[in-house]
Amino acid sequence: MDGGQSPRPQQHHRMPEREGNNNHDIEGMDGAAEGDWWQNSSSNALLRYDDRGSICEPLMRKRTINTTSQIAIVGANICPIESLDYEVVENNLFKQDWRSRKKKHIFQYIIMKWTLVLLIGLLTGLVGFFNNLAVENIAGLKLLITSDLMLKERYFTAFLAYGGSNLVLAAAAAAICAYIAPAAAGSGIPEVKAYLNGVDAYSILAPSTLFVKIFGSILGVSAGFVLGKEGPMVHTGACIANLLGQGGSRKYHLTCNWLRYFKNDRDRRDLITCGCAAGVAAAFRAPVGGVLFALEEAASWWRSALLWRAFFTTAVVAVVLRTLIEFCRSGKCGLFGQGGLIMFDLSSTVATYSSPDLLAIILLGIIGGIFGGLFNFLLDKILRIYSIINERGAPSKILLTIIVSVITSMCSYGLPWLASCTQCPEDAVEQCPTVGRSGNYKNFQCPPGYYNGMASLFFNTNDDAIRNLFSTGTATEYHMSSLFIFFVAIYCLGLVTYGIAVPSGLFIPVILAGATYGRIVGTLLGSISSLDPGLFALLGAASFLGGTMRMTVSVCVILLELTNDLQMLPLVMLVLLISKTIADSFNKGVYDQIVVMKGLPYMEAHAEPYMRHLVAGDVVTGPLITFSGVEKVGDIVTALRITGHNGFPVVDEPPLTEVPELVGLVIRSHLLVLLKGKMFMKEPVKMSGSFVMERFGAFDFAKAGSGKGLKIEDLHFTDEEMQMYVDLHAIANTSPYTVVETMSLAKAALLFRELGLRHLLVVPKTPYRPPIVGILTRHDFVAEHIHDLFPSLNPHNFHSASMGG
Repeated sequence: MDGGQSPRPQQHHRMPEREGNNNHDIEGMDGAAEGDWWQNSSSNALLRYDDRGSICEPLMRKRTINTTSQIAIVGANICPIESLDYEVVENNLFKQDWRSRKKKHIFQYIIMKWTLVLLIGLLTGLVGFFNNLAVENIAGLKLLITSDLMLKERYFTAFLAYGGSNLVLAAAAAAICAYIAPAAAGSGIPEVKAYLNGVDAYSILAPSTLFVKIFGSILGVSAGFVLGKEGPMVHTGACIANLLGQGGSRKYHLTCNWLRYFKNDRDRRDLITCGCAAGVAAAFRAPVGGVLFALEEAASWWRSALLWRAFFTTAVVAVVLRTLIEFCRSGKCGLFGQGGLIMFDLSSTVATYSSPDLLAIILLGIIGGIFGGLFNFLLDKILRIYSIINERGAPSKILLTIIVSVITSMCSYGLPWLASCTQCPEDAVEQCPTVGRSGNYKNFQCPPGYYNGMASLFFNTNDDAIRNLFSTGTATEYHMSSLFIFFVAIYCLGLVTYGIAVPSGLFIPVILAGATYGRIVGTLLGSISSLDPGLFALLGAASFLGGTMRMTVSVCVILLELTNDLQMLPLVMLVLLISKTIADSFNKGVYDQIVVMKGLPYMEAHAEPYMRHLVAGDVVTGPLITFSGVEKVGDIVTALRITGHNGFPVVDEPPLTEVPELVGLVIRSHLLVLLKGKMFMKEPVKMSGSFVMERFGAFDFAKAGSGKGLKIEDLHFTDEEMQMYVDLHAIANTSPYTVVETMSLAKAALLFRELGLRHLLVVPKTPYRPPIVGILTRHDFVAEHIHDLFPSLNPHNFHSASMGG
């Protein structure tokens, strides 16, 4: 955690007291003595630390999800979280490097940036195609075996084969997720959204997470769960971008001078934003929708240059997918079929609509808003229950996944038996009944010449079920009872499936449920509406997406790219706006809820109204730890060992200066590199940084890859070295962002978020005081922290009145 600071002037080098010290930034809590217990009042929890500061175990007094910004629940595991350094550290080394750069260096940087986004597009497109190829073949083989057994009237054997296959696939997906990368569970979109906001939770973008995300998603979707691979694809794209943006690997000699430019959080943030857009493009074959998704939902910072790169990345994804799908049309990809990418062309349907149709659209929007708000409410409750189960360990995660798999198999195999057989239409465009492939007319248990309408929805892959619901000219294909049963089942299964230890997306369950009730409304209003039920299914999917995700522009474009039907644009826009407006009156969007529940301290684009009652100086807490420009090595080492702070003000005092002067801010990682180099002096003499700049360059202080940074425990010093001095002027950020202590907390929060800061220095309003009052970090803007400081000012009382700051 970054340096907790006090509103009162403190003596330099004072070490923080254990009791009452609210460390700030969201960091690993290193430094607590062995056996110490840290009281976390806002979550009523006791956290125990070992001698190196790692969390030993949580002892929850009251079973609540942690939202105090210090630890997060990621993959049902409690882990420390950190802020990211998006700010440019303008120290002397940076300035020297900037002055020495020539045109060829700028050219190298530009070439490498475009090369990396090209690679992100290529790799994400390949992974997306591989996912669909594997799912279509595994799930297709499973369904073919089951269908063959049913044609022989061996129904119980067919169920054993179907349920057993699902069980094995589900258990394998849960096992690799629980034991290799728990952070890969779930959608991954909330974690990526928080990362792009400035929050880094342990291993959410690690290579192991990428591996489990890819293969766990394949196994989970093939196991017949009501989940999608679209959310995991966003996480996959972000992981690929993070891996490419590591700046190479010194350990495996996979680096070069060109890659050193990307060893910082700012460029990684841009690459991960492109990876997020590429993931959506690979999932839906919607390149423009991918860019808009990254802009509307994922990214907290955006600019025109990033727009160009994201657009280029998604275009590469689209070309890769188109090329590979065309290759597979020749039948060289097994059971790949139409590609498993949800795509149904509705452009041939002439969409003419009148006033009664608009009333039906408004009704769909209201239904979508109500169902969406209810879905988010129930999902929040279920995930809190699942977190208790998942915290018991990997076996509990696998057992929960197996239980949900058995329930899903029983529903998808058993519920079609409730539907009666329907005679095949004489004018059917495709073969009826469908045997040995996907289609609208599943035979199931029916005799020749008949089909089971409910089986064509249940006994299929999720992508094929969506195609069947979107199909036009099939107004009488599905019985109303079949649609009602399918909607209830998908709605409930979507709720209980998300949260198990399997990579799972919410887009597919939401689209399935929305398309079903959209088709129900279209069938019921068939006498007064001229729109096809397939078009109502599209609008129903849009309404439910708007009610749960609370996205408008990106969802609208994704659906239009899926269906190639621009004539539906005004209706899709209308239904999205209505459903989002209705649902916003109940709760937040599903991803926003999950971000809060996981304890990820997300900074909103607006300040909460209660922040206008406070000023910046009101919320800085804890003893202020500062360093002199020329500091004793022992004091620095002691401060780093007993605190978890990541930012320390540097203040020059007499005799170095006439009056106390704020030099700047030095961060922990730079201090560790400087200490490791052991460029020490025997006397405290100000060298203006020249002593350090002779030995180090700017890239020596570049950020290492995930989890590879230096730790104070890795460094060892002799007693003689501890009494020596080190010059901090060369590595101190001489232009940190500062605010006066009387600035409103609301304005400070907006500044902090818009600039992507990690530390915001608070300076005094009046003269003749120490030059630094404290440091604002992300933790200071969290509602629970403010409520702890000011119990009479309850932030939750103002949530309902929240508006843009």
